Amino acid sequence: MKRKLTTWIMCFIMVFAMLPITAHADTGSKPSVRINFENMGEEVCYGTLLSKTDSTGPSSAWDGNPEHIYNYDLDMDIWQAFVDYEDADGYYFLQEGWLCSESKELNWTYYPPSSFKILLYYPELDTYTVSGIYERYAFDSYFRVTMDGLEIKSVDDKAYDFTWELISLACRVVVTIALELAIALLFGLRQKKLIMTILGVNVVTQIGLNVALNIINYNRGAYMFVFCYVLLEILVFIVEAVAYTVLFCKSSESQISKKRTVSYALIANIVSFIGGMAIAQLVPGIF
Repeated sequence: MKRKLTTWIMCFIMVFAMLPITAHADTGSKPSVRINFENMGEEVCYGTLLSKTDSTGPSSAWDGNPEHIYNYDLDMDIWQAFVDYEDADGYYFLQEGWLCSESKELNWTYYPPSSFKILLYYPELDTYTVSGIYERYAFDSYFRVTMDGLEIKSVDDKAYDFTWELISLACRVVVTIALELAIALLFGLRQKKLIMTILGVNVVTQIGLNVALNIINYNRGAYMFVFCYVLLEILVFIVEAVAYTVLFCKSSESQISKKRTVSYALIANIVSFIGGMAIAQLVPGIF
């Protein structure tokens, strides 16, 4: 029995390993700062994040050496304007900047500074506007900036959509439980007491699993989410297998073998895991 269980767990891990995840030399998702500007006018405007430290990831402040100019996206006149800006608190321009007036957004998606100011530059007016100091609060931190003319009126640093996260969490739990109940019917587990037992156990394990995944995704990002997903699913399988082994004896009118119970728990979790990953690819906003 132990040998069969080990074989099934190895198959579970192999299924996960076969999922289409592209490998790169610099693999894994990186933290991001995403800023949305509201009431921004039509004046040409460039933006950047000034950093408390003089470097982050590959981005760094210019040291005056022409060979160390790090500038891929900005016109040199705009780059020079940001270089010339002297911040009152000594924050650094890390040679990263974007045109914001068209998209009304500023997205720094590769090693943004942890402590930063939002600096906007209007080249046609040769005018700057700068925000107060803000901190990244999550792996993907969202900010909503309200403009008043050329000035930054307010910055909402709690723009993370927790309402949608709760909705998506509920959707994941419902989809997972539906899949596991469908597998239960295929295993002949049709008695009302058995279905209610499976439903009760799944409500506990799937809420616990998905809350943990939400916390991991919030703090560590999508790649850690996927890595922990398979490990937590194995833990859920073990918990459910033990719970079903104990509870099925009390809930069923006929004897259900331990082999059948463990097999159901394993197959149900493999199917729900694969289903979850498939839905994550089709509807990434839900997972």
